[in-house]
Amino acid sequence: MMRYGREIIADFTGIGDRPTLLDTLPISRVIIDGYTEGLFDLVYLAYARFFTTMTQRPVLERLLPIEPELVEGAEVDYIYEPSGEVVLAELLPRYVEMEVYHAILESIASEQSARMVAMRNATENANELIQDLTLMYNKARQEMITKELLDITGGAVALG
Repeated sequence: MMRYGREIIADFTGIGDRPTLLDTLPISRVIIDGYTEGLFDLVYLAYARFFTTMTQRPVLERLLPIEPELVEGAEVDYIYEPSGEVVLAELLPRYVEMEVYHAILESIASEQSARMVAMRNATENANELIQDLTLMYNKARQEMITKELLDITGGAVALG
C-alpha cells in the first residue's frame, strides 16, 4: 500500500498453512477496535474463495457495518434476555472473528489448490519432455549404430 500513499495500520505475516482461530484473533481485534473507535467507516474482506480444485475466484465482501437483510413476513418483535444491545455486543465480535478466520482458510485452500495444479502441470510437462528427449536420444543412437554398420560393411566390401 506504500505506493498508493496509504498508511499500513497492521501487518500480519507468518500465519502458516494450518491456522487456528486464535492465530487470527489479532487481525479481528484490529478490525473491531478500528471500527468502534471510528478509524474505519467501512471494512471489506478481500480473499480468494475456493470453489473447486481448478476454480478459485477473488472475492470482495463487506464486513462492517453489517446490513440487516429484509425478510418478508418477518415483522415479529422478539424479546431478548439480556437486552438486544447486550446480545449484539457479544455476537458481532464473534461474527467478525469467524468471517476473518473463514476468509483466511478459504485463501489458504485456494493457494494450496493452485500449487497442487501447478505442480501437476509441471510434472506432466517434465514427463513429456523426458519422453521427447528419450526418443531423440534413441533416434540419434540408432543413426550412429547404422552409420557404423555401414562403415564396417563398406570396409569389408572394399577389402574383399
